Amino acid sequence: MTAPLQLLLDLIDEAFDHKAWHGTTLSGSIRGIAADRAAWRPGPRRHNIWEVTVHAAYWKYAVRRRLTGETRGTFALAGSNWFARPSAGARTRTAGLEREWRSDVGLLGEEHRKLREAIAALEPRTLTKPIGSASYTAAFLIRGIAAHDLYHAGQIQLLKKLEVRSS
Repeated sequence: MTAPLQLLLDLIDEAFDHKAWHGTTLSGSIRGIAADRAAWRPGPRRHNIWEVTVHAAYWKYAVRRRLTGETRGTFALAGSNWFARPSAGARTRTAGLEREWRSDVGLLGEEHRKLREAIAALEPRTLTKPIGSASYTAAFLIRGIAAHDLYHAGQIQLLKKLEVRSS
């Protein structure tokens, strides 16, 4: 594996679940969170941790699809970008919803694994070439998904702090 490719793999791993100097990773930000806490919203029409988690999984899928040329419509859930998930309340304290939350957390991990495999399979010379008719390169897209993970890790950390203060 070439140095640039390894560097990009390290970058997405450090943003997602590997030890990093910056603090909490995306995976670390949701570790140990129960469904009722993941479903808490800071206000009406605001996203909760659960929705941010599924959103991150979707964009890992979308980047992989763009890198590999895979067709649209193969994501595990119907829809795109933001997916409605439960809100906090009595309903979120059920075993069924806890299973759904764990399933969505698993989806995020699975999409990361698939994205990582797709990146590792890239020919190093393709990293600096535009993807199809797009104006961006594979390396640009990969750096972007790492930044996306870190952005949402920080957002989740803030949501956790807000939730504690509101209770």
